[in-house]
Amino acid sequence: MSIITKSTLKSGLKVITEEMADSESTSIGFWVNTGSRFETKELGGISHFIEHMLFKGTDKRNAHEISREIESVGGILNAFTSREYTCFYAKVLNRDVGRAVKILADMFLNSKFSTREMKKEKMVVGQEIKMVQDTPDDLIHDVFAEKFFNGHPLGRSILGTEQTLESMTRGTLLKYVNRHYRTQGVFVAAAGGISHKKVVRLLSRTFDTLGPAPEAAGAPLPAEGPALTLVEKDLEQAHLCLGVPVPKQNNPKRFSLYLLNTILGSGMSSRLFQKIREKRGLVYSVYSYLNLYSDAGALIVYAGTTAENFKEVIDLVTKEFSSAAKNITAEELREAKSHLKGSLLLGLEASDSRMAKLAKDELYYGESLPIKKVVRSIDRVSVEAVKEAAATYLRPENMTLAAIGKGLDKELPALFAPSLK
Repeated sequence: MSIITKSTLKSGLKVITEEMADSESTSIGFWVNTGSRFETKELGGISHFIEHMLFKGTDKRNAHEISREIESVGGILNAFTSREYTCFYAKVLNRDVGRAVKILADMFLNSKFSTREMKKEKMVVGQEIKMVQDTPDDLIHDVFAEKFFNGHPLGRSILGTEQTLESMTRGTLLKYVNRHYRTQGVFVAAAGGISHKKVVRLLSRTFDTLGPAPEAAGAPLPAEGPALTLVEKDLEQAHLCLGVPVPKQNNPKRFSLYLLNTILGSGMSSRLFQKIREKRGLVYSVYSYLNLYSDAGALIVYAGTTAENFKEVIDLVTKEFSSAAKNITAEELREAKSHLKGSLLLGLEASDSRMAKLAKDELYYGESLPIKKVVRSIDRVSVEAVKEAAATYLRPENMTLAAIGKGLDKELPALFAPSLK
């Protein structure tokens, strides 16, 4: 049994906890309502760079001491940046939560942003950017997003570019932090074997008011398809992403989309895996996924194949899109529901995953969604609802195709060929 509680400190900091009676660990995360979509083009990647810099020393601790204080008790200290939020978190044994809060709060409130450390960390992030550029099965997702969102910040790389990275100064970092890392733009989520009262008490000792948060930026609709971008690169494989616009994260029809995505390309029993890899051997990897944001979304298929099979793979994907609008069976939907519910429940066994769910529920719904309610919503989806979602969104005129490889314009399907003229 677990108990979810939400309260607001005198400073305005919102605190959400899930008390898990049988958990030996607690995960606590400081979540910031900012990510790459809130950046200007000139400062692309600044949210991610600030994420790195918060580990590089405070007035009380240097970088080594920050990591050592958590790792010395077997804990984990980490962070990540997305397009719409940034998270700094620790996972520790219940007895060490006080230590974790002190470290996170110190990083969050007292980071020095030393110019010396910035210079070194620019080299580290620069290597991270180069690593993605040298990994086409990673790079293709950024190439797709840039084309799909057609100039909007949602389409930019979270890492930024080497040029924007180099242009950042201590002043620009501090200005960004002073604007975004404020109480009304930050909240704390914690899950595990600790009480809400204790988390509130620990945080109340640390936080004074941080001031107001910025207004959230809006997003235009995704690009009207079919849109196309081909990146010529001398590779043994062709890497492609084919996607369509779908509704935003909190749309009531999202459960139909979850199940449609499961049927299409989630796992080895999915349609795309079975028909493109298992039956024809045209790919090693093929899958689909959903990218859902606060005001936009996409369903995307990734595949890695040869240039010679490029056209055939795309044709097979689009045929599955068309088939899903007409031919989904009750048995197929039943299996998809079992798969989706099983993945959901298995993914929420640990305190860190429960903490992340609390935070994302708050970000996108403004409240915690009970797991039982989510399961019931999945169970209520009908065959007709999934077919309707496929017919509505998996349409040729909505498709965006991005690919990296050699000579792909010679193997382009008829649907996208006019885009080259």
